[in-house]
Amino acid sequence: MTDKTQDTPEEVEAHEDATTADTAVEETPVAPEAAPAEPELSDLEKAQQEATEMKTRYLRSVADMENYRKRIAREKQDIIRSAAANVIESLLPVLDNMKLGLQAAENHPEAKDVTVGFKMVDDQLKKSLSEQGLEELIPDGEVFDPNLHECIAHQPSEDIQEDHVIQTVRAGYRLNERLIRAANVIVSSGPQTDEA
Repeated sequence: MTDKTQDTPEEVEAHEDATTADTAVEETPVAPEAAPAEPELSDLEKAQQEATEMKTRYLRSVADMENYRKRIAREKQDIIRSAAANVIESLLPVLDNMKLGLQAAENHPEAKDVTVGFKMVDDQLKKSLSEQGLEELIPDGEVFDPNLHECIAHQPSEDIQEDHVIQTVRAGYRLNERLIRAANVIVSSGPQTDEA
């Protein structure tokens, strides 16, 4: 009961050819140069990308450090200016009192020598404060500016135009272009009108 059929030599050859063809397709080798080149190129690209990222980080760090240095220098200057402003502001009443004292002394001829001495001290103090950036504001005759002046009264005037300062009652001061005290002024309301 064996129904074994024997393969003819042509069938065996055909079967071997088919098997060889299958293995040939499966074993088709990739060109040895192409396969390793892709990973190397990919590694190179990764390394270049990483180097670019590191360079960008480095440049940002350098820029951040430079900005930090500038900010610290600016803050240091602000602290110095603020400290100077506090000292100078505390001296403003002294300047006002020196001015009032000198005005009162001018009316007493017997105090002339003392007045000259106090005038020299007043000038020296003003010069020293001026070197620190203090600017005295005495706006007589100027247009009234609410940013720099504080109007304490209005007065009619034939000589001074309307909205111009007639008289400075108390000097104002600016320190390094920053107003630290507005000038107290009397402002002209123009010529007096006759109301009948």
